[in-house]
Amino acid sequence: MEKFLTLFITFQNSYINIMRIAIFVVMAWIGGLKAFTYEADGIVPFVINSPFMSFFYQNTGNTVINEQGKEVAEYTLYKNPEGKTVQKNIEWHTQNNTYVFSYALGLVIITIGILVLLGIWFPKIGFWGGLLTTGMSLITLSFLLTTPEVYVPNLGGDFPTPTYGFPYLSGAGRLVLKDIIMLAGGLIIASEAAKRMVQDKRNLF
Repeated sequence: MEKFLTLFITFQNSYINIMRIAIFVVMAWIGGLKAFTYEADGIVPFVINSPFMSFFYQNTGNTVINEQGKEVAEYTLYKNPEGKTVQKNIEWHTQNNTYVFSYALGLVIITIGILVLLGIWFPKIGFWGGLLTTGMSLITLSFLLTTPEVYVPNLGGDFPTPTYGFPYLSGAGRLVLKDIIMLAGGLIIASEAAKRMVQDKRNLF
């Protein structure tokens, strides 16, 4: 058993690099998808309700009266379900700067992923990549406090549902919650890079 455990200890640095590669894959894939309409549309509820990001959109704070006569946030009437495109919704998102913002965000995410990957060979770059990963994850996790769509809504039915609102995460909420892992991963790779920087004085700031 001791030899088995020693094997894991021996390859600890390799496992940390695997984490870097994993973060890079997630960042590059998700960041790349930000160039596509359905992904740009999908992040609107997160961005438009965020105190840190909502100013990027033109229609933040706008409300309208829906078909039921209830005042709702304007963006809720212009959602494109994944796999379906509605022209009037596209026009609204274009005017809202949804797509321009998504392109820029995707570029930022991919850049962070590249910094993380380069940390395998360059600790100083990897240190900043880890910190940026942690910072991005903190912003994403804040959506759990600001975005109504992260919790199951009360849509009614044949009888009252007891499972809506906090703590019942929707699909969007469960996706956001997973960024706790990204946050921890960012701290781990940043600390490992910092250790290498201290060991090699030439890599200090």
